[in-house]
Amino acid sequence: MIVFADTSALFALLVRNDYMYVRAKKNFEYFVENNTPLLTSSYVLLETLTLLQRRVGMEAVGDFNRKIVPLLDILWVDEGWHTRAMQRLNAEGNRSVSLTDCLSFEIMEAREITTAFAFDAHFTESGFEIAAFHNLDAIRNGGGL
Repeated sequence: MIVFADTSALFALLVRNDYMYVRAKKNFEYFVENNTPLLTSSYVLLETLTLLQRRVGMEAVGDFNRKIVPLLDILWVDEGWHTRAMQRLNAEGNRSVSLTDCLSFEIMEAREITTAFAFDAHFTESGFEIAAFHNLDAIRNGGGL
């Protein structure tokens, strides 16, 4: 099972006063202990780094690059992926769904990934499961939520 890592979870993982920090930490520890591959995109990295820099500071940016990024499989976005994401964004017609979200959904569909390490409701609205510490074994075994 591969899990897609979103900005919402990666940010929470590094920000102790984020209301989802404990949940993010438990999920991430589970992924590491069970050798669960985490895939993300270069757009998610950019979005996460920007949020960390602006809201937390450069130390968090350094921690993210040293401690988290090496544990991620990264899909580096090219023109083809960008075009697919833009097409989806235009088709969605929803101001609250970002280009990064649309790219994430395109990647997940193309790679047949059904579960996201995310705290963003847009993932469930688009038909994906959200990895939650209490349901990870069920998801891993095909049982879903």
